[in-house]
Amino acid sequence: MNIQTHLINNTKVAEVISDEMIIRTAEDGLGLLGDIYYQGFDNLIIYDRNITVDFFDLKNRIAGEILQKFSNYRVRLAIVGDFTNYSGKSIRDFIFESNKMGHINFVSSLSEALAKLSKR
Repeated sequence: MNIQTHLINNTKVAEVISDEMIIRTAEDGLGLLGDIYYQGFDNLIIYDRNITVDFFDLKNRIAGEILQKFSNYRVRLAIVGDFTNYSGKSIRDFIFESNKMGHINFVSSLSEALAKLSKR
């Protein structure tokens, strides 16, 4: 795993670059949050391919547990991917509400993620 640093509008953003699964469990997500937080980042971009598909099954509460910690630590998150495959009403509503609030964003491209996270 590598961290690419972006500086946009005086906002420091960490982008996780990896070909491997980074988040398999809630504990993995919390570990990543801790690593990023202690490196001085308050914005994170990760790709959906680096997150277990179980994250998108809201019944197991992995997403809720991880995203609550991101909110508690005030670390903004953008998850980049194609979310059209998730057709369930619960996950679609979850993505819509998250994007509306702006702290957690589900976006389709790196440029969109950077744009969202560079806004205060």
